[in-house]
Amino acid sequence: MSTSTLSDPLSSQAVPHEPLGQPIHGPRALDDSWSRFWHLAYNIARSEFKLKFFGSALGYLWQVVRPLLLFGVLYVFFVLIFKVDKGKGAAGHYYGAQLLGSIVLFTFFSEAALGAVRSVVDRENIVRKIQFPRLAIPISVVLLAMFNLGLNLIVVMIFAVISGVRPMLSWVELPLIILMVTVLTTGMAMLLSALFVRFRDIQPIWEVLSQILFYSSPVIIPAETVREKLGAGSLLYHIYTLNPLVAIFQQFRHAMINHATLSAGQIMGSWAALLEPMALVAAIIVIGFWYFNREAPHIAEDL
Repeated sequence: MSTSTLSDPLSSQAVPHEPLGQPIHGPRALDDSWSRFWHLAYNIARSEFKLKFFGSALGYLWQVVRPLLLFGVLYVFFVLIFKVDKGKGAAGHYYGAQLLGSIVLFTFFSEAALGAVRSVVDRENIVRKIQFPRLAIPISVVLLAMFNLGLNLIVVMIFAVISGVRPMLSWVELPLIILMVTVLTTGMAMLLSALFVRFRDIQPIWEVLSQILFYSSPVIIPAETVREKLGAGSLLYHIYTLNPLVAIFQQFRHAMINHATLSAGQIMGSWAALLEPMALVAAIIVIGFWYFNREAPHIAEDL
């Protein structure tokens, strides 16, 4: 029998393929281990927090001074010079503490969202070379802003007590208020950081939108004044109250500083009306995660 004849049976049979192990997955937004994910995000945030003021003479004090300086400028120009309406009657009491509290909350939102825009692109070297859960990057930016928020809230409460505000049972609402603004901020951070990878115009666009949000939220001008000027049933006022920051800041002013100011439910017309801005917050966090998760495997290629 020839050699070719002996080899025919071998050549006509399919050679089975043995599995080569677990399939290799590309980089994803999240990791299978939640503890590893949060450990990574926390350590990135902690390192950034330490490096931010490295070599600075005043160090962490700068983080406290910045909102105080902005508060001083806004109070002098808008309240003392231009006589902005602080609210009717008792609602205008402790306006300084209300203004400072709103500035601190907006600073957290703005600092985290704007910082997240370039966060993935600025870490191009590690994104291209190391496989890790990509979502840890924007989440670390939000955590860093939360460290700063914690320091600044201490200053706000000290300022409020010095101004005459007395401890109230409603202070227990603070964790819920912080949770709401953090969820909104996290959703924006995920969405903006992923969008910027593909569309570099996102940064200037968001800077403009951030300024619009600052002046269209109850930071300088109380929501009561806006309602009086626009009319509670007007379309413009309804659009104004759709901004989730309106409800968050207003409830902070009411619960933490002065019960004479209207609560979020009162400023919206009813507590049921709060479902609209809350639904918007839920939509932002869901869309933000969905889009970031979709783009995560391709981020290194698009950088």
